[in-house]
Amino acid sequence: MHERAVAVGGELRTGAADFAVIGTACDGAEAVLICRDLRPDVVLMDVRMPGTDGIEATRQLTGLPEGGPRILILTTFDLDEYVYDALRAGASGFLLKDVTAERLFDAVRVIAAGEALLAPSVTRRLIGEFALLRPRQDDSAGAALAALTPRETQVLRLVAEGLSNPEIAVRLVVTEETVKSHVSRMLAKLGLRDRTQAVVAAYESGLVVPRSREPG
Repeated sequence: MHERAVAVGGELRTGAADFAVIGTACDGAEAVLICRDLRPDVVLMDVRMPGTDGIEATRQLTGLPEGGPRILILTTFDLDEYVYDALRAGASGFLLKDVTAERLFDAVRVIAAGEALLAPSVTRRLIGEFALLRPRQDDSAGAALAALTPRETQVLRLVAEGLSNPEIAVRLVVTEETVKSHVSRMLAKLGLRDRTQAVVAAYESGLVVPRSREPG
């Protein structure tokens, strides 16, 4: 499959045969215009830009009626409130800007395939930290969990812990296909794009408690 990518706030040079850079943008506003016209599969988004920043651009792109492209955030710092806000806005994952070219290309492939780019130790630390510092003022995220079955709720909790489908299958003593079905239904019921959004929802709903809130 030949994937199409747009780089925002910088350039992406690639000799990879399975995807092409079809556009670049200098800020978020230009990125939204370009993506509406070119309809890329993946957008590499810088968060800190003048004018329309990467967070607002991500929010606009993931809210497009046709579903919008997958967003991969590039950031300088792994513990960054801008990254947290971008994940809440619908980004599918993030990488540090000093990542190798090979890792970046692999990340584009993962995002294009509809998967979330989760580095569990960093992502859970990031989301847990900012969910603790800036809890949501409404309980809509928690109310949405009522639509889940007990098994789907259990799967959501394990996804938020950073477990992969094979690891969840071992934990629950079921097949990987069964786990995939549970994950798909859980995402659909909660109206989430991917596993990254599920992790955010699990923390913000209170289903998973940041470690510094845990008793003892």
